[in-house]
Amino acid sequence: MARVLIVGAGLTGAVSACLLRRELQKACSIVVWDKARGAGGRMSTSRCPEDPQCTADLGAQYVSATRDYAQSHASFYDDLLGAGVLRPLSAPMDGDRSDPTTSHYVAPAGISSVVKHFLKQADAEVHFGHQVSEIREQRGPGAGKWHVVAQNGTEAEFDAVVLTMPVPQILGLAGVKALLEDQSAQLSQLQRASYSSRYALALYFSPGTRLDTPWAAKYVNGDPCVRFLSVDSRKRGLDGPEVSPALVVHTGVPFGLKHIDQTLSEVQPIIMQHLQDVLPGLPEPISIKCQKWRYSQVHKPVEGSPGSLVVSSRPPLVLGGDAFSHSNFDGCIESALSVVSQVKQLLTTKS
Repeated sequence: MARVLIVGAGLTGAVSACLLRRELQKACSIVVWDKARGAGGRMSTSRCPEDPQCTADLGAQYVSATRDYAQSHASFYDDLLGAGVLRPLSAPMDGDRSDPTTSHYVAPAGISSVVKHFLKQADAEVHFGHQVSEIREQRGPGAGKWHVVAQNGTEAEFDAVVLTMPVPQILGLAGVKALLEDQSAQLSQLQRASYSSRYALALYFSPGTRLDTPWAAKYVNGDPCVRFLSVDSRKRGLDGPEVSPALVVHTGVPFGLKHIDQTLSEVQPIIMQHLQDVLPGLPEPISIKCQKWRYSQVHKPVEGSPGSLVVSSRPPLVLGGDAFSHSNFDGCIESALSVVSQVKQLLTTKS
């Protein structure tokens, strides 16, 4: 039985694991490692430390399906809608400029529930707190496998490895760049990929706190810091006196770029000041969380948006993620489809 390691429990990694299970069923053992404490990646949902019922989506806010992707990825949307993981966005959104034929969906249980749904279907062995530090080809006994080392000391061998984290993190792995140095065209492709950066802020409030806004989400124009606001519970269709609301703030990309090397404690007060200017008179939150998204969205994808990239055929090492397509739900699906096609072919050829 082939052992496959998928590094990254974000959307691309989760869907890759799910599709690999469907394709190979019991013919492979699927293991997922992620450095974080939970699933989601940039589709993460954060809980208030004082009130676990109060949650906020700090990364992706909703899922948007263009008419074309609604058709080509219908099986994914039907699955998520049928399971109640997604439902149509019905709350008012101010400043949305998307095509009127585009459909928007929210996750009532938080956007990370989308990723968790696919991981559950994958029946994978998932380990959090596992940050990969080195990948090298096994020599001697067990040759033809990858030996993978995590920073926490975990070491294991796998027949195939899929890396789905942001490209700069892939290039920073011991062993990977050495492999790519013999493939200068691929290395150059990867080095040219770039990302935008931004900060996110979640303000958590006590149950029944009223946030008097006519919208559930709003795109802000004219402020040098604040670009997007969301009353998170209202966006998901949850409102009422028993609800613990949360307000999510996303900064603009220029602000993120300017302050990217500052600490969270330095940046949080700056964002709060701008928030007071944009939305004065806010109630006092019971907790605040600031998040830096160094790799927020793909600014320049890998040339040709190939979906995936095979670094090694024997043993298989495949790269995937939104940098190989584009930064949204459907881009991650496209990448996962490409990844699984490559891994299946390479494992079949190997056997």
